[in-house]
This record gives sequence, structure tokens and C-alpha cells, in this order.
Amino acid sequence: MSTGNFKQDVYAQLARVAKAIGHANRLELLEFVAQGPRGVDELAAMTKLSVANASKHLQELRRAGLVQARKEGVRVFYEVAGPDVVDLLAALRTVAETRVAEVAQLLRTYVTARDDLEPIPAAELMARAKQGLVTVLDVRPSEEYEAGHLPGAINVTMDALSGHLKRLPKGREVIAYCRGPYCLLSVDAVALLREKGYRARRLEDGFPEWKASGRPVEN
Repeated sequence: MSTGNFKQDVYAQLARVAKAIGHANRLELLEFVAQGPRGVDELAAMTKLSVANASKHLQELRRAGLVQARKEGVRVFYEVAGPDVVDLLAALRTVAETRVAEVAQLLRTYVTARDDLEPIPAAELMARAKQGLVTVLDVRPSEEYEAGHLPGAINVTMDALSGHLKRLPKGREVIAYCRGPYCLLSVDAVALLREKGYRARRLEDGFPEWKASGRPVEN
């Protein structure tokens, strides 16, 4: 409801968006739906929430315009509303990593301690991939890969990687990516590949950030 005060009314609507992303479960749901359309049941299982609770969080995100839904029969599928939502999450990460000491400590514990090499930026990966200098490895589940992936990427899930190393030429550096900067699948993949004698690094971000930047994707 309008108060007649333009600034207060606008800030009230901005606060709706801030409130929608102000919950850890909703941030995780956004990461998952940014990979491609997902049903409520799948999202509930992925986030270890009840279906009712996951649906409630998704409705909150939808009311704030951050996700959109479509119905197929009795099932409802959710996906991120647009690349600007991915950009919003990236801005949130940047501020938190810079200003919140606990975030920096978590990154040191779970990421840097296991992989202290600088991840490769998207622009550098794109240039090197075009020259055939790297093998791009997508370690997300197959349904996410099929919904969209980096051009030429090979899909091998982390669980299956040790048994499918022959798919990766040993003479080229392997660049692994997954759902986003906080997805540890690529960290685990890089650790395994290095242990097996491969040169390997992580992509700086994940698939949603690559797509949001307007870079080419394949389906």
C-alpha cells in the first residue's frame, strides 16, 4: 500500500527483495534453480527440506520476482527469473566476502586450504578453450548439464570421475566447474585430478554466472 512518500514506498519494495534473499534456504534454492527448471519435490530433496517448506520458500521468492514458475500437468517447475537475479547474488557474495570475517574464514577452511591455486576467470577459459588448450569438465548432475552447459564441456559427475578418467586427455589442463563459487564439487574434482597426475584448476564461478554474463551455452 502506498504511503504517498515516494522514497519510502520504493524502499519498502526494495526491502521485499532483501527479505526474500535473507534466508539461507532461499539462497540455496536460488542456486539450484539457476541451473535450470526444477520441480518442488526435487528441490525439497536437494535442500533436505519438506515439500511444504520448500514450496513456502519458493513462493516467497516468486512474490519478490526472483523466480518464475510454470505448470506441467500437476507439477510446478521453478527457474530463476533472469540473469539480473544471478548478478544480485554475485553482488551479495562480493560484499559478504569482503565485509564479513566469518565468510572469509569459511572460504579459507573449505576452499583455499584444499586448493590454493587461483581459479581461472571466465574470459581466460573462453579464450583457451577456443584454442583447444584445455578440457572443460562439468561435474554437475546430468540433468543440470542437459539443461545447459559450457560449450564443449564433458559431463562426468564427481561420484563417477575416478572411473572415467580416460575421457580426459592427460596432455591438456582440465578446468572443472559446477553450480557456482560455493559449490565444492569442482574443488573435489580438481583435488582428485591432481592426485591422478592431471593439471587441473577450477573455473572462478559456475554455470549460472557464465550464462548470466551473456557467454555462449549449449543444451
